[in-house]
Amino acid sequence: MGQLIILRHGETEWSRARRHTGRTDLPLTGRGERQARSLAAPMAARRVVRVVCSPAERARRTAALAGLRVDEADPDLWEWDYGGYEGVTSEAIREGRPGWLLWDDGVVPGDAEHPGEPVERVGERVDAVLARVRPYLAEGDVALVAHGHVLRVLTARWLGLEPAAGRLFALDTGTLSTLGTEHDRPVITSWNLPPG
Repeated sequence: MGQLIILRHGETEWSRARRHTGRTDLPLTGRGERQARSLAAPMAARRVVRVVCSPAERARRTAALAGLRVDEADPDLWEWDYGGYEGVTSEAIREGRPGWLLWDDGVVPGDAEHPGEPVERVGERVDAVLARVRPYLAEGDVALVAHGHVLRVLTARWLGLEPAAGRLFALDTGTLSTLGTEHDRPVITSWNLPPG
């Protein structure tokens, strides 16, 4: 059985500033492009049979710079919809909501483009992704190129945990992680490895 290769897109201006970046589609910074190019060598050493990517330009550009040909742009891999917190830092949110944590307190509704969603909905989306890619793992590795929070929720669901358990898996920009099995049980085989 192959492994799920988890690639978080390279740095953007908002990720560098720690602003919640859900559906706003921003380009990679120069550093983000270098991070993505650094993923090419470890990816070339793998037998990847399928590449599934978020439709966001930052994820597609990361895949291209990492030397991957995207087989499918899957809207279920879009980042968590942060609603009214789109573009806002956690620190700024806590000024009005002391002690706020995304994983515990969720988001507030935003505009029509950013209505917001609960973590359970993100969990449903990634469950659908996992169901679609699982059959390909019989043939080799499957690469998923997406965003920090959605990939953290996906990891929790791979392990059979509730979606909010994604809080346990910090994930930096431009990193590679792998999910697999041991004794037929889902495990993390590597996590948050820097490029290069």
